[in-house]
Parts: sequence; C-alpha cells; structure tokens
Amino acid sequence: MTTPAGHSPEQQSFYDAVGGAPTFARLVERFYEGVAEDPLLRPMYPEEDLTGAKHRLETFLAQYWGGPKTYGAERGHPRLRIRHAPFPVSPSARDAWLRHMRVAVDELELAPLHEQTLWDYLERAAHSMLNTVDGGEAPAAGQQVPDRLA
Repeated sequence: MTTPAGHSPEQQSFYDAVGGAPTFARLVERFYEGVAEDPLLRPMYPEEDLTGAKHRLETFLAQYWGGPKTYGAERGHPRLRIRHAPFPVSPSARDAWLRHMRVAVDELELAPLHEQTLWDYLERAAHSMLNTVDGGEAPAAGQQVPDRLA
C-alpha cells in the first residue's frame, strides 16, 4: 500500500502498538513491586530504593521495542550479559525474575499476539543471563561468563 504521494506508510513499532511509555512504565512498576519483596532478587539491587533500576529497565525496554533511544544515550550499548555478570543469576533467580515479570505482563492485558511476542523475548533474555548454578557465586571480575552452564 502506498500513500497518495507514492510513499509507503511507516510501520508502527511494537512500542507504539502496545501503548508506548505508559505501558512500559506500568510493566516495570509492577515488576519491581514483586522484586522489592523477593528475598532472592532484592539483594541484587544495591540501591536503597529501586528508582534507578526502574529507569534503566524502562528505558531499555522502550528502546528495544522501538521507542525513544534514551537508554543508549545514557548508557551506551546494553551489553546485557556483561552488565549482569556481577550478579549470581542462577536458575532460581531466573525463575523468580520470570515469576514477577509474568505477573506484570499479565496485568497489562495486551492483545494475545503482543503478549506472546513480549513474553517470548523476556523469557529468552532471562535464560541468557544465567551465569551460575543455584547456590553458586557470580563469575569473578574479568572471568568470562559461560554460554551454557553444565
């Protein structure tokens, strides 16, 4: 389909299709409500409050899904595995993270295709952050994070 001027209309980003900034703000706020009370995850956030973590996740997700490029302007390339390497991301931590994110995603009440698209990404991202076994420590500084755990 072309416009009268002969141009193709711009494709709507996922970010805009799901409601833009308000949707991602709700997702992140609800997610961190769970994290704040989680005995496994909360210690991974050294901040007194979670304001900084909320901002980083919200701007990352917005940029990833086609919204403002704030995350990149403030922090550069996401480098997710490297940024998460200092934290012991075990299967239990991953599962706790996914549990809180599942509640947050469900509360958005997105259209089924949007919900599944978002959830598929979040699940893959959570699995890719694993860097230790349950009860294990995060890799030492400078130590390579394994692609797979034995």
